Amino acid sequence: MASDAFEELVDTFDFLDDWEERYRHVIDMGRAMDVLDPALQVPANKVDGCASQVWLQTRIDGDVFTFQGASDAMIVSGLIAVLQALYNGLTPAEVTAVNAPTELARLGLDEHLSSQRSNGLRAMVARIREKAAAA
Repeated sequence: MASDAFEELVDTFDFLDDWEERYRHVIDMGRAMDVLDPALQVPANKVDGCASQVWLQTRIDGDVFTFQGASDAMIVSGLIAVLQALYNGLTPAEVTAVNAPTELARLGLDEHLSSQRSNGLRAMVARIREKAAAA
C-alpha cells in the first residue's frame, strides 16, 4: 500500500521510455523538494549506512506522517523525494505496513542503483520505519 503520490510516480515512470529519463526525473524530483533547514542537519538526523551525507527529519501531525530530507548527492536527494512520495501523508501504522522493496521495485530502482546506493536507500527506509513505529 503506497500513497497516491507514489502511484502517480509509478505512472510517470511507466510513461518514461528508458532508465536515463527516469534517472533524470529522480534527480529533478530531488531538486524540486523543499529544502531541509540546515539547522536540522545534525547528527541525530543523520542516516548511517549511506555513502553520501543524508539527513531525515520526521514529523507526525495528528495521525499523518511526513518527513523532509537532504543529501549532498543529487541522486540521493532524488531518492529522498521518491521516499517522500511513498510515505508522506500516510499514518504511522501505514508507513510500517508498506513493503518498500516491493513498491520501489515497481520503479525499477533495484535494477539500476549501485550496491552502495541500494544500501543507502535501505538505510533511509529503515530510519523512516523506525521513526513511524516509535510514534
